[in-house]
Amino acid sequence: MKIKLHDILIAFLFIAASCKAQSKAISNIKKSNKLEHPSLILTKTGVEKIRKQLGNVPVFDATLAKVKAEVDAEILNGIEVPIPKDYSGGYTHERHKKNFLIIQKAGVLYQILDDATYAKYVKSMLLAYAKIYPTLPVHPQTRSYARGKLFWQCLNDSNWLVYTSQAYDCIYNYLTENERNHLEKDLFKPFAKFISEENPQFFNRVHNHSTWGNVAVGMIALVMDDDKLLETALHGLKHDNIDPNARDNDGGFIKKAGQKVGFLANLEEPFSPDGYYTEGPYYQRYAMYPFLVFAEALQNVKLELKIFEYKNGVLLKSIYTLLNLTDADGNFFPLNDGQKGMSYYSRELVSAVDIGYYYSENKTDLLSIAKKQGEVLLDNTGLAVAIGIRDGLETPFIKKSLDLSDGKNGDEGGVAILRANGSKDELSLVMKYSAQGLSHGHYDKLSFSLYEGGNEVIQDYGMARFVNIQQKGGGNYLKENTTWAKQTIAHNTINQDETSHFNGDFETGSLHHSEKYIFDVSNSKLQIVSAKETNAYPGTQIHRTMAFVKDNSFENSFLLDIIKIDAEKNHQYDLPYYFLGQLMSANFEYTKSETLMPLGTKNGFQHLWKEAVGKTGTGNAKISWFNKERFYTLTSVVSNEDDLIFTRIGANDPRFNLRNDPGFIIRKQQIKDTYFVSIIESHGHYDPVSEIATNAFSNIKNLTILYSDEAYVAIHIENINHTESMFLFSFKNNSIDKKHQIKIEDKVYEWVGVYQLINNN
Repeated sequence: MKIKLHDILIAFLFIAASCKAQSKAISNIKKSNKLEHPSLILTKTGVEKIRKQLGNVPVFDATLAKVKAEVDAEILNGIEVPIPKDYSGGYTHERHKKNFLIIQKAGVLYQILDDATYAKYVKSMLLAYAKIYPTLPVHPQTRSYARGKLFWQCLNDSNWLVYTSQAYDCIYNYLTENERNHLEKDLFKPFAKFISEENPQFFNRVHNHSTWGNVAVGMIALVMDDDKLLETALHGLKHDNIDPNARDNDGGFIKKAGQKVGFLANLEEPFSPDGYYTEGPYYQRYAMYPFLVFAEALQNVKLELKIFEYKNGVLLKSIYTLLNLTDADGNFFPLNDGQKGMSYYSRELVSAVDIGYYYSENKTDLLSIAKKQGEVLLDNTGLAVAIGIRDGLETPFIKKSLDLSDGKNGDEGGVAILRANGSKDELSLVMKYSAQGLSHGHYDKLSFSLYEGGNEVIQDYGMARFVNIQQKGGGNYLKENTTWAKQTIAHNTINQDETSHFNGDFETGSLHHSEKYIFDVSNSKLQIVSAKETNAYPGTQIHRTMAFVKDNSFENSFLLDIIKIDAEKNHQYDLPYYFLGQLMSANFEYTKSETLMPLGTKNGFQHLWKEAVGKTGTGNAKISWFNKERFYTLTSVVSNEDDLIFTRIGANDPRFNLRNDPGFIIRKQQIKDTYFVSIIESHGHYDPVSEIATNAFSNIKNLTILYSDEAYVAIHIENINHTESMFLFSFKNNSIDKKHQIKIEDKVYEWVGVYQLINNN
């Protein structure tokens, strides 16, 4: 049989074509298998599990019903995509915010309920945004260092993209290829480019702002299967041309020389090994959502990154840290810029608790927090939590006394939490000896706040801002945040010569942190923290020691506060205590001002009314106040020359932006080395129904510094029932094995370790 060359050529071409077709088919299969949808927070497998459990998990079912009702109401309302014009709290701002929250939920409902109504709604919303976005200018409000398009700042634009990416992922397969191409070309890719390449001063930072920006770009990159864009999210822009002197609206530097950027840098630098976030719990709460949802998405799509193991699992550890930075009611301690009332009931913490439970080998104490929250995420993590609650697996979340380090390596000071009494009305001390805290930090080295249960006894003011309340500065930071809330006098710590720490200079403050001297909670009857600050005022060292002491002659543990100041020359020192409640009594004579005048002219003193001034010749100044049916007493060692000043916040505040809270200041003038020693007691109760007050008076008869020198101090406490105790402390050696000896009058006292409490009951 003769085979013609023509036939061989045709056969060859056929085989080649078949191979090419087969290769293309394999390539398409690989591409389609590379990423399925949904894949970020929800997954196909997860959706199947959820559908099988519907009707059998009460918390999940209740959350689903609540979300469905919310989204259904918005669908009836129709699509609203207004042209942006407002600050926070304004109509356009709040409408665009609601849109991204709702379409994320609608996308989830489409997956779980398999109802195209929700996919259609998300599609219509996205197409509406794709129609206006290409022609949108930057936002008309000019306050931000990085203006957005939909919102007045890129930060909120990034919020929009983080949530909207999830919605897009959920309806990805519902859309046609042409619709996806249109959305990516006219909306998502330009959006990601705008908040990254076009705003490098926002994107290439280590800050909660850039975390949101990095995650926004990363989330949409995952949905679009864009590895190049994902690389930008993880490691930042390779070139940014950021001015090394550029600052944000809070006065913080945009970028340090040689600083790493991108999501991984934001995970590496702001978190200490203990999981403390240097900006403070309010902003840690805010940043936890992007950190954790992106981590979950990366775990689903890029498992090889092992993101939950990064930096020794700091993300999961940080959830526990954040939960411990709350009072008995779950409200975050307002360290640095923090709005009071923000709590673990926020949506960010619902996410954090659910994700933490799912990826932390089902730590059952998180279920008790989730049970209080009463809602879960509508995904695999939320289902796992809901099943755990249904099956009664929760164990108590027990908050303990903790010393949380600050700084990337845990060597930049920290925040100490002491907890006493061990009940729902426990006393909680928060002492701050940390680093500056980036641009949201305050000038408040060695400051403290005190809580009883969920009530503030001695308050930290927090921030001067009414978030998203348009009448107050468009819901943004008020100028009083700089002139008052960040200043040292706004905090319960030492002020020298009416100036703030580091003279209120961010650059200087960012170079320094306080140093821990001792933290010891091994004895539940005497828990102590002590730290030094040597840079806040050049030439002056401040050493503060605070301890909860459980003494059977007192109703509750009392707080002992010792401040030792060593200075090179004379200064004026002011120590404020911002107590909350109604003053009951004082043991000294004072003159109340008939005409109110500010206490000073700058550095926050201009915002304090000078209400009354007194002195005492008894050696002790004692004030008592009443708040939330409890009595409190501050007893302080003072000299005849010390001024005792009653103040109230609110001077030079023409728009009533500040709360008019009371304060008490102990002022020592023209002195070099000195001590401030005080005790705060919680005691008694008042029943407004029976109108009976019990144990309404202080238990302290006399508080004295019995002995002091460069190395030691001895504090003597005499009670009204004539029992006595003495607290001994070493300032020069913090070794737990060091032997100490001092002689007071004719008696020698010896002890081992930094401190000793001697009871002569």
